[in-house]
Amino acid sequence: MNQLLPGPHGQGLVEYALIIAFIAIVVVVVLAVFGPFVGNMFSTIIPMI
Repeated sequence: MNQLLPGPHGQGLVEYALIIAFIAIVVVVVLAVFGPFVGNMFSTIIPMI
């Protein structure tokens, strides 16, 4: 029991973890860039309703 997840199973797990981390980073960046724009858009639209 020297290795936690030996062979291709551990490699697949690491690949999925890297993909999820990359998606999380992209979501944070998109929200940081477009967050104020979306907030302003809703602030403009809501009084019109």
